[in-house]
Order: sequence, then structure tokens, then C-alpha cells
Amino acid sequence: MKEYTTEFIRNIALVSHGGAGKTMLAEAFLHVTGATTRLGKVEDGTSASDYDDEEHRRKISIYTSVIPVEHKNYKINFLDAPGYTDFVGEMVSALSVADGAIILVDAVAGIEVGTELAWRYCDQFNLPRFIVINKMDRENADFEKVYAQVEEFIKLHDKRAIKVHLPIGQKHDFKGVVDIIGMKSYLGDGKTTGDIPAELKEEAEKAHFTMVEAAAEGEDELMEKYLENGSLSDEEMVRGLEDVVYAGQFVPIFCAAGGHEVGTIALLNDIIDLMPSPINAVKRTAQGKDGAEELKPSNQSPLAAYVWKTTADPFVGKMTYFRVFSGSLQADAHVWNQPKGADERMSSLHFQRGKEMLPAKVVHAGDIAVVSKLTVTSTGDTFCDKGHPLTIEKPAYPAALYRVAIAPKTQADAAKISTVLSRLSEEDMTLVWQNDPATHETVLQGMGDQHIDVAVHRAQAKFQVGIVTHEPKVPYREGITKKAAAQYRHKKQSGGAGQFGEVHLRIEPYMEGDFDFQDALVGMNLSRSYLPPIEKSIRATMERGAFAGYPMSNVRVIVYDGKEHEVDSKPMAFEIAGREAFKLAVHDAGPVLFEPIMTVRVTCPDANMGDVMSDLNTRRGRVQGTETERGNTTIIAHVPMAEMLKYTTQVRSITGGRGYFSMEFDHYDTVPSHIAGPIIEAHKKEMEAKKEE
Repeated sequence: MKEYTTEFIRNIALVSHGGAGKTMLAEAFLHVTGATTRLGKVEDGTSASDYDDEEHRRKISIYTSVIPVEHKNYKINFLDAPGYTDFVGEMVSALSVADGAIILVDAVAGIEVGTELAWRYCDQFNLPRFIVINKMDRENADFEKVYAQVEEFIKLHDKRAIKVHLPIGQKHDFKGVVDIIGMKSYLGDGKTTGDIPAELKEEAEKAHFTMVEAAAEGEDELMEKYLENGSLSDEEMVRGLEDVVYAGQFVPIFCAAGGHEVGTIALLNDIIDLMPSPINAVKRTAQGKDGAEELKPSNQSPLAAYVWKTTADPFVGKMTYFRVFSGSLQADAHVWNQPKGADERMSSLHFQRGKEMLPAKVVHAGDIAVVSKLTVTSTGDTFCDKGHPLTIEKPAYPAALYRVAIAPKTQADAAKISTVLSRLSEEDMTLVWQNDPATHETVLQGMGDQHIDVAVHRAQAKFQVGIVTHEPKVPYREGITKKAAAQYRHKKQSGGAGQFGEVHLRIEPYMEGDFDFQDALVGMNLSRSYLPPIEKSIRATMERGAFAGYPMSNVRVIVYDGKEHEVDSKPMAFEIAGREAFKLAVHDAGPVLFEPIMTVRVTCPDANMGDVMSDLNTRRGRVQGTETERGNTTIIAHVPMAEMLKYTTQVRSITGGRGYFSMEFDHYDTVPSHIAGPIIEAHKKEMEAKKEE
């Protein structure tokens, strides 16, 4: 691959709803520019983007691939991102290092859920975007109908659509596109150009007139010229369009059929003309010694490169994908990893094209490259010069709300499981794992069941660790509601010295803290030296649970009396007596289970609001209020965590995939007795079964 400097680079993310044809479009770009000798297919597992075994197995994209394409002495780095909601983290990573986005829309299905999601994330990163109505060769493809839908959608978001391509033919007869900028037609893949077909002449002239008006809005000078002459030259038109597209006022609309390569060259030409190079892209900043610094995309600036993806390759080792936002990088150079405070050597620097590695001597500002075998670097880190420390902020990823409890398949897997989970979470910013102190389970959180399934398969295939999943327990808590007193005598005689200890205690609710232990002994019945073992055993019981197997809190214990024996009393005897006296007291103190209550914010289309609310009511939710914005309603409710375990899947099915939610812990509340009863009963049975063993 040739060396490309900053102004000849374009970084474009391909995003859409799943199945709109991103991977095939990237494949068509590679084939039409001569980078590959044949067109791969997703179904056969021969596409350059989807090279992972898991992608072959599922026949969908799961990871973002980098597909650099060379056209007209420009290098366009296409980032082919997955379209399925469960893998949205990969889309966020791709958009965080792109300078523009192409949103693909299926010519039959039109605007879908994933289209809205992609648009929302493009807004988050403030990226200029194209919309490509793809798969124009499909049965029932309808350009005008989908264009009207797209135009309406764009208008809703306070932007304006502008036609850049018109289709020549449709469905099986789709054979080319008319490019409105140059007013010529591109037939087939676009290597042959010609005049506009007679039947499209009038429509093309009308679209050209609209485009000239839009371009004139870009600059005052162009507007004056347009008002004087009534037209603009092609160069002036491109210059004016650049301005309105970069600013995000206009969204150009194209058409193509990636699977048959129709319209690809025309689209590549317009990407070069209308998408920003790193020099004109949205300005980025990084945290320096003295606050925020703007990053200048030139080779002479101090180095700042952001690591947006890491993967483990069984043959190459760890691969680190990064984008250089300022400065440049030489092969074998040493760089400083600012967040980790470590020096890293760029020993095997290369550009990645799917799974193919193209060696690189230098990476210029604005380019995306890969380095393998780094020791400490993980996703989200920044490379810089040690003398000029800079940290680029990570993008905001959606919270992982789909929870499963995991366990190792065998004893051998147990030793490696935490290392593997840490590796998986480092590679994927939407995977989170933790050991739940309340339930003593290892909990893995992701974006949905497919996402978790892929992570489990990955642990098995890449790291040889077997994992089984099950529904996680809810971190309930035990508590008491009133005062109670109890006493217990532990006496054991077994030839020689025995064991003896008797403890009298009171317990009461204690809301100021988790636990309070008080000494109210009077007289000489019980030596104070036995109080520490009593306290130790009560604390241990509270950690394990006194009646349902969950931690207990907010309890005050007052030891007021007891008995000892000068020979048989030992700390061990008082540990047992203290524990049993405490359990007896709890039994009489109105024991209750508390459950975590979450504040849940569900955002859904207005049409689904009633269904979502009634579903929350069946989950014992209490609606606190609503907020409306642009056809969407956000419902704020308090819902028990126990009712939210599989809510990710549920909210998607109620809202046709358009709803999403966030939740955070709010407070603990009492579990209703009809729900608490079976939980306590199940714990009793479990304890009895253990005793029998």
C-alpha cells in the first residue's frame, strides 16, 4: 500500500440496521478498486470484513473491521460496524475514530430501528453523514417511497435531505446511477460513464437546481455568484456542498446495490469530494498538563493516538487498533501510554484490511493503524510523547444491563476465569463483570443474550476456558423490624474438658449504620474477655444471613448477661452460643427481606407508552413521572431489581426494538410476604440438603 498523508485520508464508518448490506458494500469497494480479485459473500463466509469464526457461524458482523480502499490517490478507511443492537459498543468505537458516517438504508424495509440508533450515535459524535439507499436490486425495492421516508426522518431531526444520485432502473433492472453533481450517468460498477437517460433528464435537472441552491447556502460569495448568474460551476458546487455537509445542515442521499457493485465508483468519488479529511473534521481535544488542548491533525504536532479496539489473535497475539489524531508514528518507535504510565515499543506496525496485514513504515496524522504484541495497552488508552502527556477521553458507551451469573465448567477453568473475563472486558467496552459480594456469584453484564453468548463462545474458542451461565440471584438483604431478646446455652460433654457458654442478648433495628455491638454486662456472671468471640460469630452470621442466606444489616446487638464455667468455658463455646442466641432473637424480631429498588428510565416512541407503563405495573413498578421529546417519551419509575433481569429483551419486543432504558440503584425496600416466603423456604431446603450431605 502506498503512503498517504493527512489530506488524502478519509475515515468513514459504515453503520445501519442489521442486514442493510454494509459488509457487502465494503466488499464491493475492495473489488471495484482492484484490492481483491473476486467479490466475497457474507453467506459463504468469504467477505473481507467478517473473518471471525463466530461471524461465519452466525452470518452477521459482530466486530468492527477496518477496510482501507485506495481510489484516485486517496485512501478511504472504511470501518464496517455491526448493525445488531447487542453489538452497539462496536459501532460506538467505530464512530469515535471516524470523521464521517454512511448510514445504509434497505431499499425495501426503509428506516428501521438500527437506522435510528445509528443516527443517534452520529449525533453524539457530531459527524457529517451520507445516507445510501442500498440493495436497489432487490425484489420490491422502491427508491421514491424510501426516499420520502428518509426525507421525513431527516426533517424531524432539523436537517435537510439532498438527492445526489438517481437510480437508473429498479429491482432486477437496476443498472446504474445518475450523479447530479457532474450530471452524468455511471453504469454498472461505474467504470463506464455516459449521458443521462432521456426519461430521467427532467428529474435530474430539477435535482441539480435544488443542489445548486443548497451549495450556494454554504458561502456568502457563492450565494452572490448564484444570484447574479443563476448557476455555479462544478468546482464551486462541490465547495459549497462541502460546507453544508460538514456543518451537518444537509444530508446527501445516494443509491447503490453493494451485492452487484452498482453505484460504487460514483459513491467513492463523492466520499472523496464531500466527506471531510482529518484536517477539516470535527475538532478533537485531549487533557494535557494545563487542561484541555486542541489536537492539530499534522505530523509536526505532539503525538496523540487513541486506542479504540484491542483483540486477541491466537496466531499474532494481542492486536491494538489506534487512530493518530495528531503527530505521526514511525515503525519501531517508543511511545508513552499515558493512562498506564508505561513505555511501549511499536515493533510490528501495520495497516489491517479485514484479517490481511499490510506492513507500515510510518502512520501519518489522521490515519488508522494496528500494532501487535504490546504489553500493557488496552482499549481507551492514549499514546503520546512522554514529555508532552495527553489523554484523549473515552466515548460514552451504553450501560450493560443484561445480567447473567457465570461459573466455570471444570475445576481447571476456575483458576483462569477471572483473567479471561478481564481480557474480554478490556476488548469490549460494553462487557462488565464483577463478583457480587451479597450473592457470592460472578456476574457478567452485556447488551443482550446474543452479546453474552458471543462472549462465552469467545472465552471457549480463544482462551480455552469453559463457562456455564445461569440466572443471577438478586442481592436481597435481611433485616429486622422490632426489638427482641433471646438466650442460648451451649453445653457439650465428651470425656475430659467439655464446652460451656451461655449468652443473653437483645437486638433492635439500628438505622444509623450497618451494625452496632454494645456491652451491657453487670455483675460477674460473664467475663468481658468472651465478648470478642460473641461479636465475631454474630458478624459472621450477619454476613451469611440468619434466615434466608442473604447479608443482614441495620442491627444493634446488646449483650446484657450470660454464664461461664471456670474449666469448660472457651472462646469457641461462646462463638456457638452467641450465634444461636442471635438467630433465636432474629426469629422474634419481625424478620423481613429487603430488595434493591432501581430507578429505571425507559425511552420509547409515544405510541408504545401505554404498553410500557402497563408492563412496568406488572413488574411491581411505581411510575414517578414522564418526559417527552420529539415523538419519544421517557418513563421514570421505581422497579424492584428482581423484576428487571430479562427486561432488555422484553422492552425490545414491546417497542419493536425502538425502546431502550437505563437503570441505577436507588434504595432498599421490603419484599412483599408472598414473594419473600418462597425465597426463605428455598433457602431452608438448601441448608437441609447440605446437612444431609
